[in-house]
Amino acid sequence: MSRLRAALTPYALIFPGGLWLAIFFVVPMIVMLSLSLQSGSVEDGYAFTWNWHSYIGGLANYHDQIIRSLLYGLAATVLQIVIGFPVAYWIAFKGGSRKSFYLFLLLLPFLVSFVLRTISWQFLLSDNGMLLGPLKNIGLLPDGFRVLATPFAVIGGLAYNFLPFMVLPMYVALERIDPRVLEAAQDLYASRFQTFLRVVLPLSLPGVFAGVLMTFVPATSDYVNASVLGGTNTTMIGNVIQNQYLVTQDYPTASALSFTLMALLLVGIFAYARALGTDDVLEVAAR
Repeated sequence: MSRLRAALTPYALIFPGGLWLAIFFVVPMIVMLSLSLQSGSVEDGYAFTWNWHSYIGGLANYHDQIIRSLLYGLAATVLQIVIGFPVAYWIAFKGGSRKSFYLFLLLLPFLVSFVLRTISWQFLLSDNGMLLGPLKNIGLLPDGFRVLATPFAVIGGLAYNFLPFMVLPMYVALERIDPRVLEAAQDLYASRFQTFLRVVLPLSLPGVFAGVLMTFVPATSDYVNASVLGGTNTTMIGNVIQNQYLVTQDYPTASALSFTLMALLLVGIFAYARALGTDDVLEVAAR
């Protein structure tokens, strides 16, 4: 009886999480896959007809938005690495006893609603707002200069809204580095730059890998930033999917676009993992 209980214990522990994923992830995915292959309308109903036209038509009609979303997500992710790595590095190695306080300050703005934070950026970046207005009044910027409704505003909003998801994994990886390893590198006459390049950076790759996964996917599929900070020329595929679901009510096309985006993201993630060296990253993380 004890052996049976020991054998069933792991399955009992993962059962709640597995049930949650099955109900709120697997079942909706199956329903959405089925819907993407149906034909019909809201008035007449939908029927499963193996209709692949939704995928073909979606790629043909919205390939610009798909490419734009991937580029915006990639640009925002790179920007988050550039901004977030120094922040994570400073907190991990210079934060001292106040590390938790600095992390709290990093997370504090994100206790506010996602939408409200994005709208606040709209006020800051408006043509005559708190940031651009004074600069135009003193002549540092021309009157026609604008940031809203440009790719820079959308990418900046994406980078800001998902920044903690990049900083926290990198901080965890950096915080786990044994200071004695850095001292050993200096004892072997390595410069500070060589120590960073050959010791700190390789050991931080698990955090960078996790941070990219946690930011690139939601940034690419986001639609709030493009709606609030963008314009007609910065529409992302998330805006198209939202419009197809809630306005046009073309559910097969919306589902097909969702699966197409997911497939492209998975291909990109696997390519990124292969280029970075997943095995090496996992070995470093296990140390």
